[in-house]
Amino acid sequence: MSVTCRIMDDGDVAAWDGFVQAHPAGTFFHRSGWHRVIGEAFGQRPHFMLAERAGRICGVFPLVHMRSRLFRRNTLVSTPFCVLGGPLGEDDVVDQALVEAGLALMISLGAESCEMRTLEGGFAGPGWVAGPAIYDIFRRSIPPDEEACLKAIPRKQRAVVRKAIDLGLTSTIDRDWRRFFGLYAESVHNLGTPVFPAKYFRLLLEVFGDAAEILTVFDGDKPLCGVLSFIDKREILPYYAGGGIAARGRGGHDFMYWQVMRRAIALGCDTFDFGRSKRETGPHKFKTNWGFAPTPLGYQFYLRPGASMPDTNPLSPKYQRKIEMWKRLPLGVANALGPMIVRGLG
Repeated sequence: MSVTCRIMDDGDVAAWDGFVQAHPAGTFFHRSGWHRVIGEAFGQRPHFMLAERAGRICGVFPLVHMRSRLFRRNTLVSTPFCVLGGPLGEDDVVDQALVEAGLALMISLGAESCEMRTLEGGFAGPGWVAGPAIYDIFRRSIPPDEEACLKAIPRKQRAVVRKAIDLGLTSTIDRDWRRFFGLYAESVHNLGTPVFPAKYFRLLLEVFGDAAEILTVFDGDKPLCGVLSFIDKREILPYYAGGGIAARGRGGHDFMYWQVMRRAIALGCDTFDFGRSKRETGPHKFKTNWGFAPTPLGYQFYLRPGASMPDTNPLSPKYQRKIEMWKRLPLGVANALGPMIVRGLG
């Protein structure tokens, strides 16, 4: 039976999300909500492709046309600002139809490349090339009770967690994106990274509803650090985190992730997805020290003739001087300029 592909419209949202939820390889990053979040927060243009067979949805491919003069970027990405993406079909025929439709869209839009985000070895096809080996992802199952979960944390990190508990740190679950943005903005500024717009975090909570929440760690009444997590298919994904310098000396971040694990158990989740990190960085080492084994991500690119591989990796030597300059900007200035820059990264 033939497969046809077209762009998703508002009437397809429920069926799209139903298909993603039912598909064993469907991820939070395939959800239709990213269409609105990315479009409104960053001003980039989504082209979410769906496949149909006999009048029903049989595949999805969440593509966004990412354009940036600053980074000389003109590419289709599935899915920007996310760890994973790529075609999600009920069989190989549907996957291939979605890929062909995506490449036809790339040509019609005048994009120079198409990027799909998968696990290593997750997709292979004529003309597609592997991107640089930059990221690993960290996921593992967690025990169903708190005591076993705490004992599963490696000894040194478990000692930090226990110390933070003894210091009287507390946490709360809420949806205060303004407070979270302050913690996040300070954290990324210290790293020399442009901050996302505040409305991005508001939209994540608004669009994804109960599937997104914020956990904040307090020392007395002072917020030390916070994390915005997604909940999907019995998994918890602590996705964006931030905190001030004070959190480091109090074990705030270790305590925070322990609290997320406790939250996962309370919600009936059995998998903790620590997200992706660039190799040879502090976050990568932190997650390894927590007992998580890295799994390579295998992002794939299709390049038009004459086009070069996009390079938006902040660890690239060409960005190091700019990063050091960014760290020296006043926080208020960085917060004002950051959203105009980061919209083209994703």
